[in-house]
This record gives sequence, structure tokens and C-alpha cells, in this order.
Amino acid sequence: MVSNDSEASTGPVPELVEGSHRRHPVIGLTTYLEQAKQGVWDVRAAFLPQQYFDAVTASGGIAVLLPPQPASSDAASAVLDGLDGLILTGGLDVQPELYGAPRHPLTDPARPDRDAWELALFRGAEERRMPVLAICRGLQLVNVARGGTLHQHLPEVLGTERYRVGGGVFAENTVAVQPGTSLSAMLGDGDFGVHSYHHQGVDQLGDGLVATARTDDGLVQAFESTGDGYVVGVQWHPEENSADRRLFAGLVAEASIYAGERSGVNA
Repeated sequence: MVSNDSEASTGPVPELVEGSHRRHPVIGLTTYLEQAKQGVWDVRAAFLPQQYFDAVTASGGIAVLLPPQPASSDAASAVLDGLDGLILTGGLDVQPELYGAPRHPLTDPARPDRDAWELALFRGAEERRMPVLAICRGLQLVNVARGGTLHQHLPEVLGTERYRVGGGVFAENTVAVQPGTSLSAMLGDGDFGVHSYHHQGVDQLGDGLVATARTDDGLVQAFESTGDGYVVGVQWHPEENSADRRLFAGLVAEASIYAGERSGVNA
């Protein structure tokens, strides 16, 4: 059994040489756009829990936040030009209209701005073979982008609330990691404890994706791409476990390699 309490084992992250100095890989993280209060202000604002970018910086990367904005291939391309890796973060449900399903009464209100922006970023990253880590909602978005579908309310499918207990409390579940995968290279094979907070999940896997971890009820908890690029998706929230940031360290290491290849520097 692999313990969440063990430290990251991916080793030091290589830095890139630029002229006479070295730099760390730049990692873009998508953000929420929600109503938020600060002091006397109550406005729509972009934000992301600190745990996400702390996990990136602790792993040797530089975190850049990417708030939802009008999506176009030009805008996504301009942003991706400055990145070495991309993290699609958690949040509210992906629109079921994107995978041709009628809306369930318990599906979150649509966030078309975020969906469109993140789809443009992901598709641009795929074209560049930029490393991608997709977390919770991010995994679901990647699955939809690849032509897959989602269960909109898991309690109706599985008969349990085990993945979202509510009240801002993360549920604890155990996933079985498949050997010989990118995920097992970071976490090891076998059982692994995770933090869950979701009521939707993968139904049909998208094209070019293979499941790399499941729970004992058969639900896909992680996948990776079978293509040339590095795409790893997890249904749980690794940013919530400060003792184990191996998934972030793995992405940062891949981003260093990507950036080195792009610039001709041996990372």
C-alpha cells in the first residue's frame, strides 16, 4: 500500500539554463470566476485556493493563474506561449450540453465562460504536446474534450455519497493504481488514499484515454493519454495533501523537459 504521508519521490526538478541564469518551469493553473467578498466589496472575482499554487511552487515550478476570459484560439495560444505546463483545476460541473446529455436537476449551473476557456487551453496544449495535469473537474473536462461522457450524479448510479459528504469536508477514499502507468511511476502500484469532493464522474472514457486507477465500485479515478503527450487526470484533490505532492512534482519535471526541448536547452 502506498501511503499519502510519504514525501515526493520524483527527485529534484531540473532547471533550465537561459544565458547566464537558470529558471524554473512556468505552470499555468486555471481559476474559478465566482461572486466573492473582501471587506466592503462583493464582486465577481477570479480566485484559486492557495493549496494549488503552493503545491506547484513547492515542487519547483512558477505558478501563473489563468482566469476565465473570452476564449479564442489566438488568446489561448498567446497564453500557452508563456507556459511550460498546464493544470486544469477543480470547480463546478462541466456543462452536459458539451457531451450531448440532458441536464440533470442536480448538475451545477452552467459556467460556459470557464468551459470554453479551458477547452481552448487544453486543445492548444495538446497540439503543442505540453504536459497537462487535470484535477477533479479538470479530469472531467479532458474526458469530454476527448469525446467521453460523464455520470451527472453518482449517488443515483452507485447508491452512495462516498465521494461528496458535503459541508466543505473532503471524503477519504482508497483507489487502486494500475502498474506500469505514469501514475504508478509517481505513486507506486496498489492502494492509495485520496481526498474526494465530487458528485460526477467518468461514464464513457474519451478517445485515447486509459484508466490508471479505480475505486472498488469500478469508478474511474485516474486516467492518462495513450498518445505522445503527457496528460494525467485524477478525480481526487492532491493539492489537499501537503505531505504528498508527487503529482505536482511529476508535472513540473515533465514541464522542465518540455521547455528544454522547446528551447533547445538540455534540461
